[in-house]
Amino acid sequence: MFIDFFHELRKGKVPVSLKEYLMLLEGMDKKVISNNVEDFYFLSRAALVKDERNLDKFDRIFGEVFKGLEVLGDGDVAQIPDEWLQALTEKFLTEEEKQMIESLGGWEKIMEELKKRLEEQEKRHEGGNKMIGTAGTSPFGAYGYNPEGVRIGQKEGRHGKAVKVWDKREYKNLDDQVELGTRNIKVALRRLRKFAREGAPTELDLPDTIRSTAHQGYLDIKMVPERRNKIKVLLFFDIGGSMDAHIRTCEELFSAARTEFKHMEYFYFHNCLYEDLWKDNRRRHTEKMPTWDVLHKFPHDYKVVFVGDATMSPYEITYPGGSVEHWNEEAGGIWLERLLNIYESAIWLNPVPERHWEYTPSIQIIQQIMGDRMFPLTLQGLDGAMRELSR
Repeated sequence: MFIDFFHELRKGKVPVSLKEYLMLLEGMDKKVISNNVEDFYFLSRAALVKDERNLDKFDRIFGEVFKGLEVLGDGDVAQIPDEWLQALTEKFLTEEEKQMIESLGGWEKIMEELKKRLEEQEKRHEGGNKMIGTAGTSPFGAYGYNPEGVRIGQKEGRHGKAVKVWDKREYKNLDDQVELGTRNIKVALRRLRKFAREGAPTELDLPDTIRSTAHQGYLDIKMVPERRNKIKVLLFFDIGGSMDAHIRTCEELFSAARTEFKHMEYFYFHNCLYEDLWKDNRRRHTEKMPTWDVLHKFPHDYKVVFVGDATMSPYEITYPGGSVEHWNEEAGGIWLERLLNIYESAIWLNPVPERHWEYTPSIQIIQQIMGDRMFPLTLQGLDGAMRELSR
């Protein structure tokens, strides 16, 4: 059964390695969980699923392999293994409730009767005492009363008397095209990591302390610098105009990036990169920083991330004087090329859905200048962007 589970996961495009599968078996062998399906589900999910985008696929495959609750079609009835149902009764029912079930002929009788009524019923019932419906005394249904019934189609229990809750489990696929929240952004940004120990020694080096103490014959404490992510990042945010619709997403990205990267600098621009940048939008007309100074200040090993919708007049990129706010002596595209000549690792994150890019000429121009290193600001897009910067 476990081998079939492994093969079905691979067949269902859940990336499970043999090492992870053996780790699951080792956990079972060492009895890290009790002998029930629910515990095994959580253990196997923790051991085998590395990406939350695969959770729904894992759930469906788990249900198929281990014969869990599964709706087969409009005319089919969900098949529930007898041993699972028996385990449920033993786990959740009091002795009094078990006796109530026996008054109807036992658990097998209840489930046999439910199957029969599912086959017979053709329309909605309300207030009755036999068919599956609502607000009645039938053993099967919702929002009624029966001390030994099966609750179907009710959000939550009211009397706490149902012996089984039989509902279709609705799962919503985790969408890798959805705009990101701060937590998901942090997870994606963690792909861009390169740890090193730099600075003052502040952490205890336990292995070296033990080794040195054994050699010296007395306590010899050894310290090492803190292990930090040494990746350095330059963030350039497009601000104002059409980007106002994406402020929330940019704020979440900014917040996540400040947490993940200790060596990070940020600057603002409008529509396209020109001769000036700024760090405070309230003083952008009085406290600008020449772009040349930024290019000379930060070395070439910085990773560059542009965040903007790249939506503007094509003239703002290709012609001098094309900027909507000032007379730019040189075209914005020239400044972008200068930056890319210095920083080899650079990408552009676009909050506009990728399916709309082909309809905006300025996006296509920026995409060409960036060497097709433009990514949508989605979970999948950010994952690809971090892989590109890690090259």
